[in-house]
Order: sequence, then C-alpha cells, then structure tokens
Amino acid sequence: MNLTAMPSASTSVSPFETRLLPVINGPKRGTLLIVDDEEGPRQSLKIVFKGEYDILIAKSGEEGIELLRKNPQTDVVISDIRMTGISGIDLLAALKKIDQDIQVIMLTAYETIETARAALRLGASDYLNKPFDIPAIRSSVAGALEKRQIAKQLRVNTEKLGGLQEQIQNERIQTSMHRTQGEIYASVIHDINNPLTIISCFSEMINTCVGQLHQIEGENLETLRTHLAQITAQVGKCHDISHRYLGFLRQQKDDNFSVDIRQIFIDLRDLLKSHKEAQGHPLFIKDLEEDTYAQINGTDLIQILLNLIVNAFQSAPGTAVNVNANRLDHALDDNIFRETATRRFINLEAFANTAPLIEITVSDNGSGIPADVLPRIFESFFTTKPMGKGTGLGLGIVERLIRKAGGVLHVDSEMGRGTIFTIYLPGLAPV
Repeated sequence: MNLTAMPSASTSVSPFETRLLPVINGPKRGTLLIVDDEEGPRQSLKIVFKGEYDILIAKSGEEGIELLRKNPQTDVVISDIRMTGISGIDLLAALKKIDQDIQVIMLTAYETIETARAALRLGASDYLNKPFDIPAIRSSVAGALEKRQIAKQLRVNTEKLGGLQEQIQNERIQTSMHRTQGEIYASVIHDINNPLTIISCFSEMINTCVGQLHQIEGENLETLRTHLAQITAQVGKCHDISHRYLGFLRQQKDDNFSVDIRQIFIDLRDLLKSHKEAQGHPLFIKDLEEDTYAQINGTDLIQILLNLIVNAFQSAPGTAVNVNANRLDHALDDNIFRETATRRFINLEAFANTAPLIEITVSDNGSGIPADVLPRIFESFFTTKPMGKGTGLGLGIVERLIRKAGGVLHVDSEMGRGTIFTIYLPGLAPV
C-alpha cells in the first residue's frame, strides 16, 4: 500500500479517549535469580548486577524452584547447567512450568551440542560459556528482561480481550433483545473486527520474532516495541468500542466529546498500515497544519473513517482513496443541500448549520455507485457484495454515528467517476 502524507507540524496529545494499558518504553528494574552450586560464580554475578536488579540467590536447583514460587515477580534466571541435585536443564523445565514467561540464561563450563539444543528446545533465553564475559552477560540479561516484559504485556492484552468477549457474551445471555438491540450487537462484532485484525497481525509478527530470537536488541527491540504499542492501542480501542455499545444498550448518555482531527488522521494512517483490506490500494491522507477540533467521540470518528475507507477499498482492486479535512468558519450555503439521483444526505433534518464546522472528505476513483443502489447504501444488512464478502453493516454504522454526533453526511457518486463522502461536524473555535 502506498501511504503518502503532506509534511506535518509537531503533533499534539490526542483527547481521543481510550483505556490503554501501560506501554513498555524501556528497561525497568527487574528481579534476577542466580542459581549456582558454587560460591564464586554466585558472588561474581551478584556483584555485576546488584546495582541494576533486585537479586535472589539459590545454591541449588531445588532452592531456585522454591525461590521462584515465593517470588513470582522474578523476571530473569541465570543458572549453571551442571549442579549437584537437579541439573540446570531440569531446573529450566521446572521453572517454565511455574511461569512460562520466565526468561532463563544458561551458563556452563562444559558446552556440548546436546545440552545447548536441550536448553534452547526448553525455551532458554540464552546460552553462555564460563568464564562469562561481563558485557556479554549484561547484554543477555537486559535482552531477557525486555523479552519478559513483552511476553507479560501480550498476556495482559490477551486476558483483557478475553474479558471483553466474556462481558459481551454475558450481556447477550442476560438481555432479551428485540431487532434494534440485535443490530447493535452485530455492530459491536463488526466494529471490533477492524482492531482485532490489526491485533492478530502484530501478535503473529511478535510471536514469530520472539520465537526466532534468543536475544532482543537494536532494531529488533525497537520493532517489537512499536508492534507492542500498536497492539496495546488496539486493545484499548476494542475496550472503548464494546463499552460504547453496551452503554447504549443500558441507555447511558455520553459526555460531551471533542477530538483533534490532526491526531485522528495520524491514528488512522497507523491503523491502515497493516490492515489487510488496504494492501494494494494507494491511500493519501492530508496532514493538517494546525490543531482542528470537532465535537465527536474520537473512537466514533475513527470507526466512521475506517468504514468509509475500507468500503472504498473493497469496491474494486487498486482503488485509490484521498482523505482531507478543513475547518469552516462560516455556515454552509443552503444551495448545496439538494438531493439528486447522484447525491444523498444523511441527518440533514437534525443538522445545525452553525459555524465553526469541520469538513472531512473521503473520495475514491472507483467505479461509483449505481443510481438505483445509492438510496439503499445505509440500510442495515444491505450489501451488493457476494455472499460471505460483506455484512452490510459498515455504512449503517456510519449513519448511526453521524446522527449521534449531530453531523451530516453528503454522498456524491456517479458511475464511472468514483464516490465522494463529505462529513460535516460541529467544530470548536480556535483558542
């Protein structure tokens, strides 16, 4: 996908409300367990790391297992392979049963191919020789801690998504739904599918990368951090989407929202970089030169734009899409509000044509919408796509969210010249 943007000024913090989990921005002080039946290596390692980590010391594999049970916050283990009692290989297997995300670095003075293979097969983070090189072991422990934090973050995100799915399922069971409620649940599933697609993509890339690397550093580390931040953001979006619709079911009213369109465009560009429907389609999102605020929930606006853009991508192979926005400091001319065979308006009757207004256009060079289809495109479950290729929910969701925000949507489409969706939203005067 070609993703082109105009040069942008520095971005501001988005008021886009999502409940994000902490993103890992760098190494934090962790807990290090050292297991060795010899006093010398134990003390040497303690001296090397005492200023950087909380240190636990075990004189045997059995003692190491007990310490891990009592200290589940332990992040990294350094263990000798040859010890009296249980071996380092057996210890590795036991530690992984207690905490599958624990990172274990194996040390040995008697390296063999067999022990190396066994250690790596059981999930050892690294495999180093005695006597150890201090810079090498520092690097190995730092990389292991990063890997541990990434694994923990992925697990937390997965558990949170599982909780959302359970909550939605419980609501489904407890509520006797009439037709409108049924459409809302279908909308939840449709809306959440977009961020879930991105989560799945980044999770697969991270799992593949982590599985192939014994040490994470440099460009690999930065790539994993970026992917993890994307996953965390998408988990937050899933959380926001589900609670928005569940709140609607409970007839809860939203607070007043405002969102910076410039930040939304930055988020939109990031979301579409890995969206499967965007592959092979040119996308041009014009950056705004200054902060431009609209009165709408940020998640709602992201969903509106994603649905319009993805719908355009699905209309024909190679369809190009342009997204632009402007602040209008004057009311719209009433002459533009005329419906024809190629023009349609949504929520015109409830639209307050009062400045300032935010104008957002999503235009494509596709084949256009037939005149007999245009009046029906916002009907729930109406689709012209083949069976199994479309749900008919996307534009229905767009209409509902436009009405909720008090905006108006203008569709201008003609066969052979593409389609232009223009959104007008209440704006905020610049401060």
